[in-house]
Amino acid sequence: MQAQTAEQLTQKKCVPCEGGVAKYARDEAQAQLNTLVGWRLTHDGQRIRKDWTVKHFLAGMEFFNAVAKIAEDDGHHPDVHLESYRKVWIELWTHAIGGLSENDFILAAKIDQLPIKLK
Repeated sequence: MQAQTAEQLTQKKCVPCEGGVAKYARDEAQAQLNTLVGWRLTHDGQRIRKDWTVKHFLAGMEFFNAVAKIAEDDGHHPDVHLESYRKVWIELWTHAIGGLSENDFILAAKIDQLPIKLK
């Protein structure tokens, strides 16, 4: 798979996945991550994650609400986490295949376009 730009990814819509889709290999995932800012591989290359420190608790909740809207629109849902009232992080992977698919990178690119109030 050839890596796509963040712009190319944001023009796409996630495709429902019930399995049967090949996972990204670690080198493919890393090549795609090189086009996105701040995301990193976790869980032995099977997931991607990004962390932020927001201005205050409500900034984190506002951000999560915006993430929830685009996730619901695309039918691809991330794990969202809030720690210590200002540290937020999102983890993406395609549950049906137990690894990364194009959907994860599409959603990551769209999340990166959302406004977020940082510290």
